[in-house]
Amino acid sequence: MNKPILAILLAALLLPTTAFSQRNKKKKAEKETAETKLKDYGIEDSELFNRAFTGFALYDPAEGKMLYQRNAEKYYTPASNTKILTLYASLRTLGDSIPALQYSRQGSFLVFWGTGDPSFLNPHLAQNPQVYDFLKNSREQLLFCSANYKDKRYGSGWMWDDNFYDYQAEKSPLPVYSNVAHFSQKDLTSGITVKPTFLGKYLEHDSTLQADDYVGRDEFGNRFTFNNVAKSGKKFEWHVPFKATAHFVTELLADTLKRPVSLLEANMLPPTDAKTLYSLKADSLYIRMMQESDNFIAEQLLLLCAWQRTGTMNTEKAIEFAEKNHLNGLPDDPKWVDGSGLSRYNLVTPRTLVEVLNRLQQIVPRQRLFGIFPAGGVSGTIKDNYKNGDSPYVFAKTGTLRHNHSLSGYLITKKGKMLIFSFMHNNYTGSMSALRKEMEKVLREVYEEN
Repeated sequence: MNKPILAILLAALLLPTTAFSQRNKKKKAEKETAETKLKDYGIEDSELFNRAFTGFALYDPAEGKMLYQRNAEKYYTPASNTKILTLYASLRTLGDSIPALQYSRQGSFLVFWGTGDPSFLNPHLAQNPQVYDFLKNSREQLLFCSANYKDKRYGSGWMWDDNFYDYQAEKSPLPVYSNVAHFSQKDLTSGITVKPTFLGKYLEHDSTLQADDYVGRDEFGNRFTFNNVAKSGKKFEWHVPFKATAHFVTELLADTLKRPVSLLEANMLPPTDAKTLYSLKADSLYIRMMQESDNFIAEQLLLLCAWQRTGTMNTEKAIEFAEKNHLNGLPDDPKWVDGSGLSRYNLVTPRTLVEVLNRLQQIVPRQRLFGIFPAGGVSGTIKDNYKNGDSPYVFAKTGTLRHNHSLSGYLITKKGKMLIFSFMHNNYTGSMSALRKEMEKVLREVYEEN
């Protein structure tokens, strides 16, 4: 065989290998772009993380660059990390104080509408008596109208059979007592105490109610039942959402205010000259939502955002406005359906959460922002983790659903530098405490080495 023919054959044989090598190089380059590997802090070799679907993004806002990424472009179920989106939307939409209700005097009537404010007689919040006193002392006959509420009782994708757990209270235009009935008993002689007391007449014994639920409720009504364990005099505290229909809330308001309140069943929206009454400082809601992961407050904040922008309350409209006007230009568009993260329909990437956190710290002074977020070893849902004596170094929001856990927020390094991170895990079937300890090892190393 002559040399020219041999060269041609060799070139033909090597061509697929060369093309394959080029494809490999391209894939490797794409992977390196997606996963910046300056230092992995032990994440890559963690047997525990490798048993789950783990994503991590670590960002230096001063330098404007990612320090590390692993699966940062992949979508995760964020659980209560969704509240970071809700916080940002609320800070960009609401003022310093929360609007409690709108009202209009119509002759001998005072017509009032809710705004979604969750603070009225909420046992978890300091009370401003202004709203109560205004309604209590008004000379006109009170008429409550719910026509500006354009939403459903639950968010999209919520678990229907969690209806009697207090972490899934119903959304409503004018919440009272956080839309939850509070039951307690000190001993057999004291009997069961109900707050609000109005609900006591709806409580009865049911021997078939399971032992681990002291008090239950009909799914579509406000008939409450207590079980044999509660009847025996056992000391307990139990919290069950009530059905917050407009009719029921009107009855509850009348009982609470000790004066007649009627429901105005008309499609009457507040007139243009309707006045607004304010309640608490907005930060009191933000702190409760973020530190205690209060789902109800998160949901109602989105209703407040919608009311602020459109005059009506609708979660979908609030999200649509926030995505278009405040969350445009994110690395990956979130799939965002509720305020709290109860829905597994929510999906977000670690690098998108990092970007939202970055935008947050650009509009909120650091001292105020860190006062809203849970502080490691000090407050909120990370009070027992990420301890550092009197100087917390992690300020972050947790997010937990079964087999999912996330932590996203801010980290102050040993040298005083602020970094932003999002640590997300889906499909994890092991011990959550073990997962948290492994995460803490990583974040502690980030603290020590930066």
